[in-house]
Amino acid sequence: MKEAPLPGGIVGLYVHQHWPYNHPYAARTWTVEDWRGFADGIHKLGYNTVLVWPMLEIMPDPLTSSDRAFLARMHDVIDMLHSEFGMRVYFCLCPNIHFRSGAARASFTTRHYYWSDQLVNPADPKAMQDLIAWRERLLKPLAACDGITIIDSDPGGYAGSKNEEFVHLLGEHRKMLDRLRPGIELIYWMHAGWQGWSRFYETGQLILGTPEEQTDVLTRVKALNPEPWGIANGLPYAEKLGIASRVIRFNYGLIEGEPSFPRTNFGGEAAYKGSQEAGPRGVLGNAQTHCVQLPNIFAFSRGATGRSLTDSDYVDFANDLIPGQGKQIVQAWKNLQGSDAAVMLSDSGALQALTDDQLTSGNLGGLLFGSPRRFVTDLAMQLKLRAAVIKLDKAPDTPKALKTALRGVTQALVTWQHQHGYQNNYWDPELHRALHRLKSPEIDKVLNITYEAKPPFEAGRTAPQQVAANFATIETYTTQLITAMKAALKSEK
Repeated sequence: MKEAPLPGGIVGLYVHQHWPYNHPYAARTWTVEDWRGFADGIHKLGYNTVLVWPMLEIMPDPLTSSDRAFLARMHDVIDMLHSEFGMRVYFCLCPNIHFRSGAARASFTTRHYYWSDQLVNPADPKAMQDLIAWRERLLKPLAACDGITIIDSDPGGYAGSKNEEFVHLLGEHRKMLDRLRPGIELIYWMHAGWQGWSRFYETGQLILGTPEEQTDVLTRVKALNPEPWGIANGLPYAEKLGIASRVIRFNYGLIEGEPSFPRTNFGGEAAYKGSQEAGPRGVLGNAQTHCVQLPNIFAFSRGATGRSLTDSDYVDFANDLIPGQGKQIVQAWKNLQGSDAAVMLSDSGALQALTDDQLTSGNLGGLLFGSPRRFVTDLAMQLKLRAAVIKLDKAPDTPKALKTALRGVTQALVTWQHQHGYQNNYWDPELHRALHRLKSPEIDKVLNITYEAKPPFEAGRTAPQQVAANFATIETYTTQLITAMKAALKSEK
């Protein structure tokens, strides 16, 4: 017999903060006013919940002034989201990650995650006690939140660790949350699987948790019964255990994949149809560069709230961003996904030609973070980069033609990357295919960087150390690729 669904009807958006880059692209940089404008926009679209990864794991002891400022800011954001918009506020924690020595060398907004983290052995009572105590201190300013979500992996895990250790860890967090404020919900986020991700650190090869392992861990969580609690994902497992009413569906990657080099996604049915596949308690979507992914944030909300998604709806949405420019904006969004470089460059020029009196904020202007000009400039830069990638991909296979096309891509990439400052992984099938044609040792070395660690490992490194090193290397993948592209241009002179 299925349980009756709990009240809730969550339509949520994940505000991911892993990557340090420029304002307003990286959510770490948002001010309270940025949050107010963004919340006003998504609330009007139908969202009623936000999930934030506050990056507590890499905050050092003692805190830097930038860490203290962020926690104070998020305290105010919680109050604002509750009082002004009636929105739920959840925070995400990774299960067993603590800061490493040296994390304080960077400010909160510039700190790279995988340069600042270390895994804590969940079988070490003293280490776990210290971890929980530090997290309790960090969460005190955030104790008015509605819940804490703890993911089972990516990042997290520990070589050789088993499910019982993970569930014990959840239990210790439950006790800590009760000390902070009784009533904070604990959400178990089922992802790659605790044992699956732990094997990754043990072997260097990523094999997700098995159905048997996922069933086992959820059975243990059910027995623990860390009330109040819920589940993100895992609906088939929860149904078998009679706890489906606790499930929020987290349909990951429909708005934007992660990590992703900033590029606006538009079209298709993934965000719209995927948001309709909600769990008994609702649905959550995710984004990384929120000010760039407005079309899919809109599409996700339309599906989740049972409304239409037509070209006319998109134009109305764009007009609510910048009145009078809806058709031109939607045309540019569409053409950015296409393959006609000339059309992209035409759109880019038309956007850049808009005058200041044509660029005013509309009803959803909060989603523009105070600058309609920045919004259209961003779109113009993306169109130029996309056009340059297509030209390189289609360039004749001659040294002169490839070099000319490479120079165009490099210039457009540097311009757009300088604008947003994103440094992490950059996966673009067309760009990678085109760059491989150059047969540049510098470029190929970067293109071959991977998360996985296949034996033999680098001298003196174990599998966990090699995996950690690979993650750290990818933190600056984009800037390494730009450096390699510039080197390839010089080497061909």
